[in-house]
Order: sequence, then structure tokens, then C-alpha cells
Amino acid sequence: MKSGAFYKWEDDLLVLNILGTPGASKDAIGKPKGRQLKVSVTAAPRLGKATEHMVRFLAGEFGVTPSAIEVVFGRKNVNKQLRIRQPTKLPGCIALPVAALPAAPRSR
Repeated sequence: MKSGAFYKWEDDLLVLNILGTPGASKDAIGKPKGRQLKVSVTAAPRLGKATEHMVRFLAGEFGVTPSAIEVVFGRKNVNKQLRIRQPTKLPGCIALPVAALPAAPRSR
């Protein structure tokens, strides 16, 4: 990833660095902080349950099933890296790569 970038695209796969906040008052995607995106979840940090909750929350935010999100590292840590396969929705802080833009319909 570029210096200061908290995400990168690998074809249709989004690689995302997360700074998690478990036990928050609400589930929310925050602002980027350096090389990480802040994500808060209401689940308590017990045995990876907050990460599981985060994956389910982010699945809805990115328009994918939870199985489309892989936790690369940080399952039991606030510093995480996720790989999201073919997201259909993106928060405003993440740009869609040009290659992933849908092709314009052809007229006959």
C-alpha cells in the first residue's frame, strides 16, 4: 500500500487496514487515521467476538455476504487487515477503481 493509504485494490478485491474500537455505543465506519480506517462496533472484545461482529456489520456496509470478507490478520487485535471480495457498495472515503466501473450499456 502507498504511504498513508489505508486501502488498495487488487482487481475486484479491496484490501482494507482497520483500527477497530470494540464496545462502542454504535456500529459505525469512522474517518481514516493514517494508514487505517476507524471502525467502531458495539460487541465486547471477547475471544474474537468483536471481529466477528465487525465482519457482519461491514458485510452490510459493503454489500457483500460475511463469507466475502477475509480477516487476514488481527482477529483478536484492534489492528486488522481485511480482504473484501467484490464489494457492491463503498463508503465515501474509498474510491472505486476505474477498472471496476460498470461498462455502459451498448445500444443496438
